[in-house]
Amino acid sequence: MTDALSHDSRPQGGRSSGTGDRTRGETAHGSTSDAGSAALRIAIVGPAHLDEETAAGHTAMLAHHLSDAGHEVTLVTWTAPSRSRSSATAAAEHLDVAPFPRTIRALSRTRPDTWVRAGRRLRDVDAVLVVQPLPTSVPAHRALLQAAGAVRAGPLPPGAGPRPQSVVVCLDALPGSMRPVQGRLVSSLLSRVDSVLVHTAGQAAAARGLGAHHVSVAGLPPLPAGGDGAARGSRREPTRLLALEAAGRLDGLEVLLRAMRSVPDVSLTIAGELRGADAARVGRLAADPALGGRVEVKADPLPADGLAALLGAHDVLALPYLSAPSTREVALGHLHGLPVLAFDVPPFSAQVTDGLDGLLVPSDDEHALTGGLRRLGDPSVRRRLAEGVQTPDLEASWAHYLGTIETLSAPDRLAAAGPHDGGGDEHAGHAGRGFGRTVSRAGQVAVPGARLVVDRLIGSITGREGTDVAGRASGTVARLVRQASSHVLAGRRPLVTLQPGDLPDWVRATDVLGEAEQADDARRLSRILGLPRSLDDVAAWAALGALAAILRVRDDGLRSSVIVDEGGTRSVLSRWARAVGFAPVAIDFTGKHPSVAALDVDTGSLDVIVRIHPHGCDGEDVDHVLEQASWALGSGGLLVITVPIGPRAAEGAVGPADVRAILARAHGLGFVLVGDLDGDVTARMRRAASRARADDAAYGLVRLTLRRR
Repeated sequence: MTDALSHDSRPQGGRSSGTGDRTRGETAHGSTSDAGSAALRIAIVGPAHLDEETAAGHTAMLAHHLSDAGHEVTLVTWTAPSRSRSSATAAAEHLDVAPFPRTIRALSRTRPDTWVRAGRRLRDVDAVLVVQPLPTSVPAHRALLQAAGAVRAGPLPPGAGPRPQSVVVCLDALPGSMRPVQGRLVSSLLSRVDSVLVHTAGQAAAARGLGAHHVSVAGLPPLPAGGDGAARGSRREPTRLLALEAAGRLDGLEVLLRAMRSVPDVSLTIAGELRGADAARVGRLAADPALGGRVEVKADPLPADGLAALLGAHDVLALPYLSAPSTREVALGHLHGLPVLAFDVPPFSAQVTDGLDGLLVPSDDEHALTGGLRRLGDPSVRRRLAEGVQTPDLEASWAHYLGTIETLSAPDRLAAAGPHDGGGDEHAGHAGRGFGRTVSRAGQVAVPGARLVVDRLIGSITGREGTDVAGRASGTVARLVRQASSHVLAGRRPLVTLQPGDLPDWVRATDVLGEAEQADDARRLSRILGLPRSLDDVAAWAALGALAAILRVRDDGLRSSVIVDEGGTRSVLSRWARAVGFAPVAIDFTGKHPSVAALDVDTGSLDVIVRIHPHGCDGEDVDHVLEQASWALGSGGLLVITVPIGPRAAEGAVGPADVRAILARAHGLGFVLVGDLDGDVTARMRRAASRARADDAAYGLVRLTLRRR
């Protein structure tokens, strides 16, 4: 076999061996790369045969998303697919996922020398991610990681260069006491890597039992299903249930089929690649005369474009699993508008709201399951549950997942984690024993106030201080706070060390943008400070001033301020605030008058509210924002807004006189301006007006920072 991983195919931008004194981001010529602060060089080792391996869809999507996030990614895979089948990701083989372009098929299952050669050529990366390690592939993965220098071998000697982080991503159930040989194999891998990423609390416990030193938990983001869904409409015929079954998860299915005997208004389709004894068992259960031919078994693999159509042809997704090693099934059903019928076991307990977007029944309770099936036989109940289904936010799910991956892959983790650091972080939607420590670029341990922010905001909503985010908060607010906390608790990147004194005086809390050069200067300064990239110069100008105001006026040094960013999850401010250690709650509002009223928080419970470009205020809604902020902000709280300035004919714009009127109304509501409107700000508004070229377009942007008395 030709060595597919040639020297020319090494990940670009890698560091050379023997350059241990070279700082990260510095090239061989001694210059500093522009992206050196955030971009990682990541090698993913895992299945990539999309047509034949069930975990390949997740591996390819992970590679695509990491690459889209700006990282240098190489996918190293096998020359031929595995014959072993995964049970946790059976639906993944029916996905519309494009192959990752930088895929190198270098590993042969019968050639150990290929494992070592591939590993040696990965010594220059920041992290090696091993996805879905089957027991039969453990020797290969161990040899590859050893050759790459990515195994835990005690503290690094003084002066030694950085080594790659080693992360194992477990998609399937880990072997337990019933499979001791497989357990010992997997344990020999998990005990030698830096981190293990799992997707349920049960998997986390199993990983620790197998010797994993550092375990993180993150929910599996849903994957796109190919094809077009079928229109369901309103029907009175028997309720059509769909169960996506896989090997090793048939006990709950047997309970479901027994319950169906006494509910004639329900039919069931069982889809999934079932073989051997599993196929025979399902066939016997489905042939029960008491079921009257209402069970259809599709044991053959579905084509890649067939899963969406199959989901669309049914009314309810049934998840009759007594335990669930995967967390993406509920999202898959909701993505296609299907309510879910599931046993009340983690993670379904937290993903399905009983009676709203599905039904939960006690685990292994045939009588309760029969009652649930009878309820689903009512067309009005089915319709109400379908209307309650909310489409999952795929981008947010992947953002949280990548945040965890990036944290575990960051080279700085080696400096903070000793050889036996067993900190069991269980974040991204799961309560854990601890939230870990985040390492700043300077190598110092930062202590962001993310958990404090979450407790305060959830407490203001529910009236219970210290309410656990994953377990007790519910609804839209809890989802928003979980998203905010997971961004910081998962640590998308090593924290940027930024103090108020690091910002020059020309970055003002209240200011006017009238010239393009001002926005360019703001964006360049953000890169010098090490903040994440922004392609929008105006958004960078707006966000930099808002961040400066927060740091100078509201930061207590612990980054614990409760910040609500009305610009959405992709706003520049939220990204920068997370980068320096805050946990902003980023919200995408809809409607004519978006406001913090949608949060339904207690009076005076927020520290900062931000409404800035490109989702800033205009002349029509600025008063509404002021009114809402006047009761939501506590004493000393900040409101930062941007408003376009321009002639009266410009839609949504205000003039210099209107700005003074806004400040007068704000003063009546208990706000004082942070900054000096009578100084340079007013003069710059006038200069911007003098350069206006059109009578119907804004000629500038004013940023107002107001403090609650």
